[in-house]
Amino acid sequence: MSYQNLSGNWNYPNNLRTGSGRISELAQCCKELGMSAPLLITDSGLADLAMVKDAVKSCLDANLSCAVFSQIKSNPNGENVMDGVAAYHAGNHDGVIAFGGGSGLDAAKAVALMVGQNLPLWDFEDVGDNYLRVIEEGVAPIVAVPTTAGTGSEVGRASVITDESQHIKRIIFHPKMLPSIVILDPDLTVGLPAHITAATGMDALSHNLEALCSPFYHPLAEGIAVEGIRLVKEYLPKAVADGTDIEARTQMLVASTMGATAFQKGLGGMHALAHPLGALYDAHHGLLNAILMPYVLKANQSVISERIERVARYIGLEDSSFDGFLNWVLNMRQQLNIPHSLSEINIDIEQQSLVATMATEDPSAGGNPIKFTADQYQQIFINAVQGVL
Repeated sequence: MSYQNLSGNWNYPNNLRTGSGRISELAQCCKELGMSAPLLITDSGLADLAMVKDAVKSCLDANLSCAVFSQIKSNPNGENVMDGVAAYHAGNHDGVIAFGGGSGLDAAKAVALMVGQNLPLWDFEDVGDNYLRVIEEGVAPIVAVPTTAGTGSEVGRASVITDESQHIKRIIFHPKMLPSIVILDPDLTVGLPAHITAATGMDALSHNLEALCSPFYHPLAEGIAVEGIRLVKEYLPKAVADGTDIEARTQMLVASTMGATAFQKGLGGMHALAHPLGALYDAHHGLLNAILMPYVLKANQSVISERIERVARYIGLEDSSFDGFLNWVLNMRQQLNIPHSLSEINIDIEQQSLVATMATEDPSAGGNPIKFTADQYQQIFINAVQGVL
């Protein structure tokens, strides 16, 4: 089945404006949210690109006072967030444009939260009822513009921020961190290099896949996850092979939003390991999930086989067994030039005990189909380092 027009306006879970050229609506989106002086927050790698300059110019041409903050690391930390808060206040801004990949979006959402708070950032970590501490009227309005198809942060109510003093990633959460308007414009992803397209696309797959396998009851999320996996199968190889394929780029942006919508059902061992590894080694989150994927799937096999076989049939695999699905993952990773082992990205087993302990403590561990012990996480990690399935 193909579609004549890959564009639309959706409210699921927020207002999503999907289609080629929709970035032209940025200034109007800001005005709809009452902004007159938005702060565009992005990562340092994007700040000098034409897409950011064009976005700022479109706001200025619409009589919006718009500035850029881009002092954000690839794994944003607390200092990045608070520097953004300082820039927001210094420029008398009244809203945030979250622009970029997962790092830019996560940092921007955290800035939007913190501009109206009087408690420290870590007081809003997603633990217990910490979110009730938030002064809701102080949260700035957000327009989100993703430029990668992976994290799905544009449809999320949380940000993953590194606490460098503790070498740990913390999840900052509040419902009002959900951007009010999202622009999914595939034109902004066309220039993304093939290796980043591959890694971020595999991140989208991991979100959909872990949501599907999570043991919690949420049929709505499960249905979204199954279709998200199909979209990745059909369109990620095409987007990597030809970055100018607008249909593939659009469908991958959608698969990304679907993954992050679905994972309210839960994540699992891939993320429970990827988060500490990202904090300890400053490695790319999507790439970590891509490498870890088969090792975690194998460790969960005894309880997820039925669901995996069901999705294998849905996406049209010739071999719809668990092994058939696992082989599809391995073959696609190879096709996309994803490394097979963590050792290939310079991660060794020296900190295996620490990694395992951090994995058991990571919030994502709670959604894994099996409650892995530290010893089990340690073995999965060793397998992933050594490339042993």
